[in-house]
Amino acid sequence: MSEKTKGQLLSEKLTYKKLTAYEKYPNEADAAYAYCEGYKSFLNTGKTAREASDEAVRLAKLNGFEEFTFGKAVKAGEKYYYINRNRSVFLFVIGSEDIENGIRICASHIDSPAIDIRAVPLYENGGMAFFRTHYYGGIKKYQWTAIPLSLHGIITKKDGETVNICVGEDESDPIFYINDLLPHLAKEQYTKLLHEGIDGETLNILLGSVPYPDDAVSEKIKLNVLSILYEKYGITEEDFISAELQIVPALKARDVGFDRSLIASYGHDDRVCAYPSLTAMFEVNAPVHTLMAVLADKEETGSNGATGMKGALLDDIITDICVTLGKNERTVRANSMCLSADVCAAYDPNFANAYEKNNSAIVGCGVGLCKYTGARGKSDTNDATGEYTAKIARIFNEADVVWQMCEMGKVDFGGGGTVAKYIAERNIDTIDAGVPVISMHAPYEVVSKADVYNMHKATKAFYEK
Repeated sequence: MSEKTKGQLLSEKLTYKKLTAYEKYPNEADAAYAYCEGYKSFLNTGKTAREASDEAVRLAKLNGFEEFTFGKAVKAGEKYYYINRNRSVFLFVIGSEDIENGIRICASHIDSPAIDIRAVPLYENGGMAFFRTHYYGGIKKYQWTAIPLSLHGIITKKDGETVNICVGEDESDPIFYINDLLPHLAKEQYTKLLHEGIDGETLNILLGSVPYPDDAVSEKIKLNVLSILYEKYGITEEDFISAELQIVPALKARDVGFDRSLIASYGHDDRVCAYPSLTAMFEVNAPVHTLMAVLADKEETGSNGATGMKGALLDDIITDICVTLGKNERTVRANSMCLSADVCAAYDPNFANAYEKNNSAIVGCGVGLCKYTGARGKSDTNDATGEYTAKIARIFNEADVVWQMCEMGKVDFGGGGTVAKYIAERNIDTIDAGVPVISMHAPYEVVSKADVYNMHKATKAFYEK
């Protein structure tokens, strides 16, 4: 091989180029593929915030974590989890150094776009029974028609008993379905804008078509569905008022492509960052820093409420730890660091006009580091300082993490937000870092196994440095 020219050497030194993880560290491919088997299992088990919260706690217990209660004295080396209303989880490990040196926080979310069941949902029309719905988060409504769906959640009955519901995941289960209009009769539908083709009030869940065998009653198909629900779960129509039920795709996580390098699944956004925040913490033994992983709820609808990142729980837990250790919580927050671990938009050449390629995340090129998110003129966003950005980049480089800088598409095309700003407003340095996603917010999204594995490496390096 001929020696490199002066220009080639200078180009290598001065220019910024993105290489895939397979090009940079080809020996890690097997490790990435193996790691993602656990991730796929996490996806299949935790399709809702409640289920993902339960699975996170199960994994935490297996790794020696115990439940935290406010007022509990803590000391170095102890590992805790805190369950927030069964829909979000905080995990933390007390480090060996003074907590006033700051906490390493990795904040992700475990809710995903879905379709919620309304409080008075059941009705009959046209020889069929349906649930009325209210979609959750930013979805393209037409993507949710004519695909297999499953029902997940809880119903709290009048006597206080809670019934868990999961129908449509087992191969022996029935599935659910949202009707679409046949193309033969879609002349008017075809004239509408894409986002108007399916109206929110038509996202109704098909439940059955058999009438109850009694001519003396009306709405016999509805009554038959109610009788089945009562026989199986002991619930009545009034019990739906206190239910939390979601419709999600009845699809398992699957490998994509001849090389099996990609994963298609529901709920990559944002469980693809939540899972690495857990596994990385489980691998850090006797940490120097105090570590915290936040698995939040409600990010897809603005992070509001008691289980969202705008809530007071992060402050409350930090304050409680500081009280028991006799430390200043303001000093702790000022010296803390956070990765807002949320997904970023992967460049898609099929829709190239929506992206500015040089500043877009490329699939397989590792973790996407986003200095800012927001929309258009950087509105409604955290904007990490240059110093903090350089610090995170240095941590990643020292740990051989494959990463890339990115933004959310072209400046005037839209944008998106994360939990970063809510944490930064607490005087904690914060930057977004996450896995690039193809078809984000679709019922079936796609990510690269190499990127998922590097998210694990990135989070672990962040915890340790």
